Amino acid sequence: MAAMLLEPTPENLETCARALREGRLVAFPTETVYGLGADATDDRAVAAIFEAKGRPSFNPLIVHVPDLAAAEALVEFGDLARRLAQAFWPGALTLVLPRRPDCPVSLLCSAGLETLAVRVPAHGLARALLRAASVPVAAPSANPSGRLSPTEARHVAEGLGEKVAYILNGGPCAVGLESTVVGVFDGRAVLLRPGGVAAEEIEEVAGPLALPESDPAAPRSPGMLASHYAPKRPIRLNAAEARDGEILLGFGADAPPGPNLSPSGDLGEAAANLFRMLHELDGDDGRTLAVMPVPETGLGRAINDRLRRAAADRDG
Repeated sequence: MAAMLLEPTPENLETCARALREGRLVAFPTETVYGLGADATDDRAVAAIFEAKGRPSFNPLIVHVPDLAAAEALVEFGDLARRLAQAFWPGALTLVLPRRPDCPVSLLCSAGLETLAVRVPAHGLARALLRAASVPVAAPSANPSGRLSPTEARHVAEGLGEKVAYILNGGPCAVGLESTVVGVFDGRAVLLRPGGVAAEEIEEVAGPLALPESDPAAPRSPGMLASHYAPKRPIRLNAAEARDGEILLGFGADAPPGPNLSPSGDLGEAAANLFRMLHELDGDDGRTLAVMPVPETGLGRAINDRLRRAAADRDG
């Protein structure tokens, strides 16, 4: 069944907001491109974004909020970050900032990193939806991974079809280019992705922007290869069972009792649990984390990509 294309009436806004709160996917317009939205605090809903897009790896996602106050509940703002937000929000600037300790957003949105990408869109319909939903909304571009970003509702329908519950029609996007992504680390602004706000405009507020190549410690961002999740505990992949000195992270019904990404073998559930369980099981007590095989299909490809990166970090 194809997604329902809805015009921006108050009733349809509430329908889309309710769908988001129920964990369903809703495409909506911003001034940059149409976003594929899900409740950012719902692990399964966020995993559904990756599944719908066919995203090959768990790259960080941008979380959309209606105003600065809502962003401050999720991430930590220093003076420079606050000046940038006040200068360019609402607008096509995404800020990558440290997650607050009590941040409710799924670790899947951060791809396991200690930072989060946040934005307040300038599109009035987008902000109305965010206010109505009353949850932060993760929303990468509403297109299959690797395809052109959608700037009209029909582009979403053609690319994602039945994978989306609703498409909120806000007409053509005014900017038509993804947001500029700037990370603020230790009081320094780093240009992580060029986009809808010119770097020169940002430099008028922030001073000279560093590039990620010159600041290797800076976390990566949406639109770039994700930084590796670097665990303290060594990881052994494709384990049939735990050896001495190992903790086993299972998958599927045949796994022994203990932590399990998905006892039923559901790849969506496994994706939703991945980063939370990796964090919960991490440690520096000398033990290894052994992970049972995950099928290399669908979301399993992204899960295995992330696990291989995590294991390679220790080897390197």
